[in-house]
Amino acid sequence: MLTFSPPVRLQIKLLLIGDSGVGKSCCLLRFSEDSFTPSFITTIGIDFKIRTIDLDGKRVKLQIWDTAGQERFRTITTAYYRGAMGILLCYDVTDEKSFNNIRTWFSNVEQHASEGVNKILIGNKCDWEEKRQVTTEQGQALADELGIPFLEVSAKANINIEKAFYSLASDIKKRLIDSSKDSPEKQEISKKNEV
Repeated sequence: MLTFSPPVRLQIKLLLIGDSGVGKSCCLLRFSEDSFTPSFITTIGIDFKIRTIDLDGKRVKLQIWDTAGQERFRTITTAYYRGAMGILLCYDVTDEKSFNNIRTWFSNVEQHASEGVNKILIGNKCDWEEKRQVTTEQGQALADELGIPFLEVSAKANINIEKAFYSLASDIKKRLIDSSKDSPEKQEISKKNEV
């Protein structure tokens, strides 16, 4: 029996950024394919995956870009900030340096991304309590300082991965709808993102 899927109504581009080794690719793989690989393979340049989700009864296509965290790829990856509608700033709760570097990543977003882009702070590897270097409270305090939502996740244990992507997509959808109500020009911009 054939099943009918309603057409995709909106396409949203998301970007994962953060230091190398924090688990950006693993978060993407868990969300897009519901799988996990324990081996560390560094992303060279940029990669992306697509997943279509149902959001408030509408089909939304998420185009999720995974960036390389190494400094040598920084100029390549900043070029991808401009078209992003949502950005996941990722750190590893077992690596304090990756957490301390979030302010630098946030500054890059402020400098290179579109104005009003939605952001969320993600603390990955929350299942590794015995190796934790960054507390949940520290993560929340930084998110509060930056004025963005915060979630701890685990790609390995599949904790809050769906919630992170869905909540960011939902915030973007709400922003697009709210902005399209403001003015006719913004309605045209919003319609360009519809497929």
